[in-house]
Amino acid sequence: MVIYGVSFDMVGKQPIVLLKTVDSNKFLPIWIGHPEAAAILMKLQGATTPRPMTHDLLCDMLGELEVKCTQVSVTELRDNTFFATITLHVGDRDVEIDSRPSDALAIAVRSGAPIFAAEEVIAESAIEFEHEVEDTEEVVDRFKEFLDEVSPEDFASEG
Repeated sequence: MVIYGVSFDMVGKQPIVLLKTVDSNKFLPIWIGHPEAAAILMKLQGATTPRPMTHDLLCDMLGELEVKCTQVSVTELRDNTFFATITLHVGDRDVEIDSRPSDALAIAVRSGAPIFAAEEVIAESAIEFEHEVEDTEEVVDRFKEFLDEVSPEDFASEG
């Protein structure tokens, strides 16, 4: 998956990160907090701060300890909450760390780690556009139309 952008829902002005599958027109919206949205947007836009912010600090610490973030994964949606893991390569082993998706994505954009989402999460929660979408503005406009009519509860699993 790739981070397609960050938007805000029209009702509560809550930030939403929009992930896109690499090989299809499926988009996965994940509601996140304002600080994490700022952290993701700042890095995507190439902005820097005079002192390291939390996610920068964490990545700097991992680098100094020779630990590599190898991937982040959105693993499940349970009770309207997305779950994620950060996979770290430490010495000769891989370690999976539980994470909020927003923090995992903020780490991924800083470390260059690939982003994955479980097939079940994509099947349950992704929005698919019928035709190929090339124009970013078109996706944003259509996504905003979608957001006008949706709430986080709409993504609750029925089972």
